[in-house]
Amino acid sequence: MKSDVAIEKPQQKVSVFKTIVGNQNFSIFCILLGMCVALAFASPKFLNSSNLFSVARAFSYIAIMAIGECMVIITGGIDLSIGSVFGLAGVISTMAMTKWGMGIVVSIFVGLAVAALVGLINGLMITKVKLPPFIATLGMLSIARGTCFVLTRGYPIIFLPEKFLVLGQGYFGIIPIPVILMLVLILLFTILLKRTVFGRRVYALGGNEEATRVSGVNVDRLKLTVYCLSGTLAGFAGIITASRLGVGQAVAGTGYEMDAVAAVIIGGASLSGGRGTMSGMLIGAAIMGVLNNALVLLSVSAYWQQIVIGCVIIIAVTVDQLRKK
Repeated sequence: MKSDVAIEKPQQKVSVFKTIVGNQNFSIFCILLGMCVALAFASPKFLNSSNLFSVARAFSYIAIMAIGECMVIITGGIDLSIGSVFGLAGVISTMAMTKWGMGIVVSIFVGLAVAALVGLINGLMITKVKLPPFIATLGMLSIARGTCFVLTRGYPIIFLPEKFLVLGQGYFGIIPIPVILMLVLILLFTILLKRTVFGRRVYALGGNEEATRVSGVNVDRLKLTVYCLSGTLAGFAGIITASRLGVGQAVAGTGYEMDAVAAVIIGGASLSGGRGTMSGMLIGAAIMGVLNNALVLLSVSAYWQQIVIGCVIIIAVTVDQLRKK
């Protein structure tokens, strides 16, 4: 009996070690940690507290957008319209404050309502018209962006209320408010996905849509909810950014949909659906933020940043395909 116990304990330790090392989020975190260590040696400015908080605030907008994108990708879909919804919500909210005579809180809710409506339309096109998610959201990308330019005629919306600027420019202690909002939202949606029936159904839908439908789940309603949440979160990120910059502009969020998708895929989600976590997405967004900051600190041309991001997306998807094989 004693010898059996002696043999079992080392095996149990090895099993725990393999579980930790084999955890995908742990592997991604090690990549992030390695990038931070390398950048700390390459640039002494990186570990400056103001720079670290600046990096966190910069990727917080992408991370908030990526929360909704992550849920959409888990269901096996994709939402390419979030970059334009990001800009549209910012434009609507700032116009409501400065031109339509609405209060700050009401203006924010109007922007969120418009963003949710865009998400609902995406969901209806996918569930009722049976358009592929790629086509439906790609078309909405152009529609939402065009609406931004129609409303603003290309001019920025300025003279925003000082109290509104606190949302994007303020601090809670030494931590920027956008970072706090990002962490709170990620915690809430982690609980939603891991601890609720809704979350289990989202994963089931991505794993096998037909089996989920046969089990009695209203698949269309579930998709509508997910796309509405995706639009709302993208809109919220756009409103925070408008507050941060102190201006509403039609071009805000251009190309951000690719950053959000990259953060989700780097974070371990699968484009085929059924897999993905909010913690992994957060690490993926942090990697994107650190990468952008590294290029700035190392004085790399801004034109190269898009090339690097594109390469990161291709590598992440390639790794996902190899992992499935």
